[in-house]
Amino acid sequence: MPPILAERLAERVDAVIGVDTHTDTHTAAIVTPIGTVLAELTVPATAGGAAALLDWADTQTSTLGTGRRVWALDGARSHGVGLLRVLRAAGESALEAPKPEKTRRRRGGKSDVLDAVHAARAVLAADHLADPRADGDREALRILHVCRRHYSDTRTATINLFKSLILTASDQLREQLRGRNTLRQVQHAATLGTTGSDSSLEQLQRTQLAVLAEQILTLDQNLKTNLADIRALVMRMCPALLEQPGIGPVTAAIALTAWSHHGRVRSEAAFAALAGVSPIPASSGRITRHRLNPGGDRTLNAAIHTIAKSRQRCHQPTKNYIARRTSEGRTLPEITRSLKRYIARQIWRIIEATP
Repeated sequence: MPPILAERLAERVDAVIGVDTHTDTHTAAIVTPIGTVLAELTVPATAGGAAALLDWADTQTSTLGTGRRVWALDGARSHGVGLLRVLRAAGESALEAPKPEKTRRRRGGKSDVLDAVHAARAVLAADHLADPRADGDREALRILHVCRRHYSDTRTATINLFKSLILTASDQLREQLRGRNTLRQVQHAATLGTTGSDSSLEQLQRTQLAVLAEQILTLDQNLKTNLADIRALVMRMCPALLEQPGIGPVTAAIALTAWSHHGRVRSEAAFAALAGVSPIPASSGRITRHRLNPGGDRTLNAAIHTIAKSRQRCHQPTKNYIARRTSEGRTLPEITRSLKRYIARQIWRIIEATP
């Protein structure tokens, strides 16, 4: 469904049903547009519990005006994803509840019921709201990306351990691996076997180096397959992104995952804020300046930063832009922040233009 404007939400619904989601249970609270709590219920986090929650909501809201309602889920794409799918299948309007401020939550106390009420009231008070992120290809891209990060982090840790074992290995073993780059060392170590003349320590060193080498080669293959899968999905969803300088399959996948679907991000300015690249005013008196935005999706922010750095090295129009802004007295960090804002605008327009 299209995003609901928060400033008109109280006028468009008769009730907001806040839900605090957990692994085993979901706790819901029905709140009126002025914030009054009408009813609460806890159900199992199962298909049966979701059906019971829908029946309960029908009963409780049937007497409220026209019965118009919206659901506010805390953790819609984590513990509440099952409930979210049930609600969407039933044609219900569901929103991701904004996270409450920690100090406010601390003052007001914490329980499942209170969290459900907070979720409903946060939706009523929020400036901007949109649908939770979608399933389908977007969810497939998210899974591929988080797995890629796991493979990459694990490979780095395994190589570090592999190198440390080489450093303390026997002189004979170290000599075999000396002068080789990491890939050649791994390939050679994978073929290591034990000999009858080796001591028990040398046999252990050879065995463990071979095991680590096999793990590294397996992770290399996983990363290669993962990249091919990501590229294929990006080509299906928005091939125009890969035609832009500095944007590869992984950064494109991150952008598409954050954007999710048409209607979720209302404007290119909202996308820039989501990416944490929108400048924040920090002026006082006669001084007019902006500061770096520390919020937003930091994974998307890092992807846009990678694109910006790539263009600074290899893209001639970007080099010309940097030279012009430098002549105007801008520093490189300031120029980079502006460049990241332009990249966010370009990405949003390309994705939005894709059917």
